[in-house]
Amino acid sequence: MKQVAQNYRSGELTVLDVPEPACRPGGVLVRSLYSLISTGTELMKVSEARLSLVGKAKARPDQVRKVVESAAQLGPLAAYRKAMGKLERWTPLGYSLCGVVEAVGEGAEEFAVGDLVACAGNEFALHAEVNWVPTNLVVAVPDGVAPEHAAFATVGAIALQGVRRGEAALGESACVIGLGLVGQLVVRLLVASGVRVVGVDTVPERCRLAEKAGAVLATGPDAVDALGTALGGRHAQGADVVFLAAGGHTNQPVELAAQLARDRGRIVDIGKTRLDLPWNAYYEKELELRFSRSYGPGRYDDRYELDGLDYPAGYVRWTERRNIACFLDLIAAESLDVATLVDEVRPVTTATETYEELRTGALRGVGFLFSYPMDPTDPTDPTGPTGAPTGSAPTSVAAGEAMPAVTTTPRRPADGRVRLGVIGAGNYAGSMLLPHLAKDPGVHLRAVATATALSAANARSRFGFERAVTDATDILGDPDLDAVLIATRHHTHASLVSQALEAGKAVFVEKPLALTEDELDAIAETVARTGNDRLMVGFNRRFAPLLVDLQRRFGPTTTPLALRYLVNAGPLAADSWYRDTAREGSRFAGEGGHFIDTLAAWVGAPPTSVHAVGDPAGDLQATLSFADGSTASLTYAASGTARAPKEVLDVTGEGRCARLDNFASATVWTPRGREVRRQRFGQDKGQRAELAAFAEAVRTGGPMPIPLASLLSTTRATLAVGASLVSGTTVAL
Repeated sequence: MKQVAQNYRSGELTVLDVPEPACRPGGVLVRSLYSLISTGTELMKVSEARLSLVGKAKARPDQVRKVVESAAQLGPLAAYRKAMGKLERWTPLGYSLCGVVEAVGEGAEEFAVGDLVACAGNEFALHAEVNWVPTNLVVAVPDGVAPEHAAFATVGAIALQGVRRGEAALGESACVIGLGLVGQLVVRLLVASGVRVVGVDTVPERCRLAEKAGAVLATGPDAVDALGTALGGRHAQGADVVFLAAGGHTNQPVELAAQLARDRGRIVDIGKTRLDLPWNAYYEKELELRFSRSYGPGRYDDRYELDGLDYPAGYVRWTERRNIACFLDLIAAESLDVATLVDEVRPVTTATETYEELRTGALRGVGFLFSYPMDPTDPTDPTGPTGAPTGSAPTSVAAGEAMPAVTTTPRRPADGRVRLGVIGAGNYAGSMLLPHLAKDPGVHLRAVATATALSAANARSRFGFERAVTDATDILGDPDLDAVLIATRHHTHASLVSQALEAGKAVFVEKPLALTEDELDAIAETVARTGNDRLMVGFNRRFAPLLVDLQRRFGPTTTPLALRYLVNAGPLAADSWYRDTAREGSRFAGEGGHFIDTLAAWVGAPPTSVHAVGDPAGDLQATLSFADGSTASLTYAASGTARAPKEVLDVTGEGRCARLDNFASATVWTPRGREVRRQRFGQDKGQRAELAAFAEAVRTGGPMPIPLASLLSTTRATLAVGASLVSGTTVAL
C-alpha cells in the first residue's frame, strides 16, 4: 500500500510502498477515503526535518537532553549511533482521516465491516491507504456527512477542545489570533455558540474567509484600534476570551492577546506559539492563561487511547472521542460548515509535490485533502493501482494466538547461512541488535514483522530484509526460516517463544523470557513436549569483552565469592511503556534478569534463594545465594539520575578484588598490585558477541550459548525478587 513518510534526518519526503497493517485486538482496520493535511502541525514537522543537525537540536532541546543522558550511561559513541538511528527512520505524517472499516478486531465489535468512520491519532490516522486505529480514536460518521468533510473531524476536535477551555458564554466576545485551519474552525464554533468574534491574521485571504464564516471583523495585527472598536459597544471593553491559534517563533501573538483581552480575561493557547509573557501587561489585567491539550481528555493516555478504557461521562463529559463525535454531529445538523474550508483534493500519490508547494507558498489556502482509491487494484482508479498488499491475515504481532506445530525437529541451514526472521524492530533492536546481524555474512535476514507498516519498511530498508510484514504468524509459520529473533514488548515474549519452539525454530528472545511463573512453566512444557530446546535469551552482559577479560584476569576460584552489583537505573520517563505494569510487569521483572545472569555467569553456579526489600516500583535491594556458597547483593535504584553511570560490579574472593565500571573500565586488585584496562571506542555490552554465538550455534547445530537450565533459573530468580518484595520472606528456588 501507499503511505506518506519523511526521513527526519535528511528532510526527504516521499510516498512509500509498505505492507498493510494487520488488524489487532482493540481496534479496526480502516481503508482511507480522505485524509486531511494539517497545514500547521505537519508543515512545522516538515520544516524541522529540513534543518541541519544543529537546527534540529535548537528546535528540540528535549531530545538533546535525552541524548546527553544516554551518553552518560551508554557512552558517547553508542548514544550517537542510537540518536542517528532514530533520525534515519522514515516517520509518518497525518492524524485526521475518514475511511471505511475493512476488519474488526476483538473488543471493537461496536463497529462493522463497511462502516464509514472518522479516525484520529498521529500514530494511527496516517496518510496511508490502510490504517489500524484503536476504538477510542474511531467515531462513526453520521448520515448526511460527506466523507471529505468528516476527514476534518480530528482537527475539528482540537478547535472544539480549545473553545471548551475558553468557556466563552452566549453573548460574550472572543478574539481568534491566527486564522489557519484550526483558527477558522474556532471562529465557526464560536459563531455557532452565539459569541461575537473578531479574527487576526497577516494573510488577507484568511481574514476574508473568517468574515464570511461570521466574524464581525478580521484584520491584521496592526489594526488594534479597529479590533478594539469591534470588541466594544455593548460588550465589555476587550475580548472576554482570546484564542491563540497561531504558530511560529514571534512573541507578537501573546503580546497582542494582552492588548485585546478585557480586564481579568481568559487567554487560551491552542497552537504552538512563543509564550514570553509580558509581565506588566498580564499582571495589570490579571489575565488567566489556559492551555488546550490537543483533541481533549484522553489524549496521551495509553490506557484511554490504546486499551480502550473510557472516562465516565459523569466525571469527564468531553473526552477526545466525544469531541470528535460532537464535531461530526454539528456538521450533520448543518450548524457548522466545513465545505468552504476545502481548497483542494489531491491523490495521495502527489504528496511530495503537495507538501513542497505548501512549504514554499506556491499552494495557498487552509484546507487540503489527500484522496485514496476505493479499489486499490483497479487500474482505472484516478489515484492509480498500488498492487497487492505485502501483509497478510489480520493477526496482531502481540495477539498470542496458538500456532499449529509445523515441526518439532530443529532444522539446519541449507546453505550455511542462518535464515532469520525477526519479530519486532523497535529502538533497542534497531540500534543494538539488527546492525550487528546485518553485518554478519553468516546470517540471511529473510523477513521482519512489526506492528506498524512504516516500522517494517524502515527495518527492511535499513538492514536489508528480503520482505517486511505486519503479521507475526508470517514469520512463525514460514518453513524456510531456521531461526526467529523476538524483540517485541515484554508481555508478548512467552507466547511468541512457545509458538516459535512449536514451529521448530531456533529462538533468540530479548529479556525477559517470561513475566510470570505460569508463562515460564508453559515454555518449559513446550520444550519437553516438542524436544526443541534451541532457545537463547538476550542476556548480553556475560558476553561483554571487558567483563570476559576481567573474569579471566581475576582467575579461577575454589571458594565462595562475595559480589555486589549497583544498578543506577534512574527515573522512568513519564511516557515510558514500563509504567504499564499491569501488562508489562514490573520494571525489575523486565530488566533484572540481565544482572542476575551476569552474577550467575561469574559465579558459575545457579542461584538457590532470593530475599528482597524495597519498593517494587522504585529502589530495591536483593540478596542472592548461589549453589556454590557465593552470595551477591544487587541494588536496583530508580531514584538517581540518568546522567550518572549505570552499572558497577564488584567481586571479592581468594585474596583478590575486581571491579567493572559501567563497561568502560575494569580493574583487578591482587597482592601484586592493581591492573586497569579500559574499553576503547565506547561501551560494548556484548550484543555483537552474543548474536554471533547464537548464529554459530544455529549454523553448526552445537549447543546454545547459554544452557537452557541457566535461562530458566535466572528467570525464576528474577521473578522471585518480586515475590519476596510482596511476602517479605526469602524465596527458595
